Amino acid sequence: MENWPGSPSGSGKSRVFVVFGVVALVIVVGVIFSIRHARLNLSTDDAYVTGRIHAVAPKVAGTVKAVPVDDNQAVKKGDLLAEIDSRDYDVKVGDARAAVEAENSKLSELSVRVDVAQKQFGEIQARIEAARAALALQEASLRQAGQDFERARNLYGKGIYPEATLEKAATARDVALAQVKAAREGMNQALASLDTQKLLIEQAKTALESQGFALEQKRQVLASALLMQGYTRVLAPSDGYVTRKSVEVGNQVAAGQPLMSVVPLDDVWIVANYKETQLENVKPGQKVSIKVDMYPGRTFAGRVDSIMAGTGSVFSLFPPENATGNYVKVVQRIPLKIRLDKEADPEHVLRVGMSVRPTISVGR
Repeated sequence: MENWPGSPSGSGKSRVFVVFGVVALVIVVGVIFSIRHARLNLSTDDAYVTGRIHAVAPKVAGTVKAVPVDDNQAVKKGDLLAEIDSRDYDVKVGDARAAVEAENSKLSELSVRVDVAQKQFGEIQARIEAARAALALQEASLRQAGQDFERARNLYGKGIYPEATLEKAATARDVALAQVKAAREGMNQALASLDTQKLLIEQAKTALESQGFALEQKRQVLASALLMQGYTRVLAPSDGYVTRKSVEVGNQVAAGQPLMSVVPLDDVWIVANYKETQLENVKPGQKVSIKVDMYPGRTFAGRVDSIMAGTGSVFSLFPPENATGNYVKVVQRIPLKIRLDKEADPEHVLRVGMSVRPTISVGR
């Protein structure tokens, strides 16, 4: 059959089929590549920047005397954020310091008493030694006087000594005996006073020890007063930026009342809430590329730090209770912590709460 003029030839139809086939093949390859790329590069829009937010609150109550910072101001750790009128606490410090000085004076007096008692104890010991020596001497004299009396009595009996000599020897013996009794009594008194002095020393030492405890207690009170006085200066807990400042000079604040927050922006991370169906091959350490809504032309690099132990709904205020009978299966989301690679980029600062889009490269 002849081909009519203007009708498509067989070769023209073949070219059309070839073009359609190539287009279909490109589409199929593109779809396969897109699916493979999506499987190897997991993305989510449910992600944001977070970090540590240090709530700043005073530890003591009082009237605010100064607030040298303002919202969004950069501060260093230890900078003064607010100051409370310290006059009430200054008085307490003064009273506590006076009490310490008074107890310290008592301690010094008791220490002197112990020293004096110990010195007197040594003197009594010296007197005892002297009394012991005197007693020994008097006992020797008594023995000699007794021997002289016995000799004089024998000679008197033989008529050699007169009666006056015998009486004189007897008197000497009696005197020596009295002196021995007196020396022994003196030594006994010294021994008794030594025991009494020992008791006085023990009492003085006990009083000294108790006074040491009392002084330490007053020192603790002073340390506490100084600590409370120091708390009137509210300092920055870390480097960062002041936010949510809600205090002004003259405000009456209570202990624990939030005054402001300090947010350090040099240590932020990403919390990404991925679907549970996406996390089969996700592991800590995998690379992450991060797009930030605020910086559309900038890509940040990071790595998966950790995966939360449960889904977000489990840790919500009202976790689901599937045992009630109204269970509806919903794909859950599991938070991931993504750490940013350390790099200094002051022109692209990430701030807490910013929206981001992380993409995790799970590899082959």
